[in-house]
Amino acid sequence: MRYQITKKVSLLALSVFVFAVTLGHTWVPYSTKLPESYQIKLSAYGFFKGKLADLQPVNGVVPYTLNTPLFSDYAQKVRFIKLPQGKKTSYNAKEVFDFPVGTILIKNFFYPIDERSPAKGKRLVETRLLIHEASGWKALPYVWNDEQTDALLEIAGETKQVSWIDKKGKNRHLGYMIPNMNQCKGCHVRGKKMMPIGPSARQLNGKLTYSNHKKINQLLYWQKTGMLQGLPALSQVPKAPVWNDPSTGDLNARARIWLDINCGHCHRPDGPANTSGLFLYIHEQNMAKLGVYKSPIAAGRAAQYAKYDILPGEPNQSLIVTRLEATDPGIRMPELGRQMVHQESIKLLKQWIKRLNK
Repeated sequence: MRYQITKKVSLLALSVFVFAVTLGHTWVPYSTKLPESYQIKLSAYGFFKGKLADLQPVNGVVPYTLNTPLFSDYAQKVRFIKLPQGKKTSYNAKEVFDFPVGTILIKNFFYPIDERSPAKGKRLVETRLLIHEASGWKALPYVWNDEQTDALLEIAGETKQVSWIDKKGKNRHLGYMIPNMNQCKGCHVRGKKMMPIGPSARQLNGKLTYSNHKKINQLLYWQKTGMLQGLPALSQVPKAPVWNDPSTGDLNARARIWLDINCGHCHRPDGPANTSGLFLYIHEQNMAKLGVYKSPIAAGRAAQYAKYDILPGEPNQSLIVTRLEATDPGIRMPELGRQMVHQESIKLLKQWIKRLNK
């Protein structure tokens, strides 16, 4: 009897400890003092001209896009970059570019009123800034007001109720989670340093329409405008496929790039999920480390649902699929930034797993 009580007390103490550690990593007090360079209003940075919600960039604020972006509960995104005047970034064939101090990445999240009719407009939810300071990258979340006239800095994050009509005419509703400053580190940390995730050579190697209404390869545009140095011939540059466009790559390439952008920033040797031994970043070639016939490690209670991270030919017996289909916070992956199931990518990954080793 005494042993059972002691055991229960120990488990309770452990639970309290885990909760306290988790809270310490995610909670940010409102009283945190911020540098004066951090503006309370998004409009104060002067990134955009005219009506702020139109997101019309001023000179020096350059739009960019990714071939395959991160899934964020079906939110759509408009991205911009602002380099410090006279500075360039250097080409890197493998990793995200090493942007100079003073760089600001501007990512705007929105939901269309009706996906079937873009002319009906959109509703902006948040704008995330990644600012490269001398001490490293800092993440700042800005929440748009209901009037769509400005966005305010919310270091503790927020939940916004959003609704939209999807491409099939279905009404969708969501309590959209805006992360706090510390939670951003959960995905953006690599080798104990905060880093951007998306803007790499392979993801930027695609065309975009600029203000002159001409489509041009983004890397060539960056080179032409003095933003990028060291770019080789485009034939030598890796190119990420568009995950849902078969004309851009085969099934394996499209599944791997989806896993890379959605999971690979954590699941890599120098990422936050390295203790799992599951490496889903694009450069992993060892099939066992990629999860094939690999038993789950550090998977918590999710491990009860499958013997292997990936069981070739059996997607419904693969833990990766279980994680991505789950909405339970204790099982789902990614842990942050997703509450809804990305049905379209699940279909892609199941097809990929069915064909593995065939």
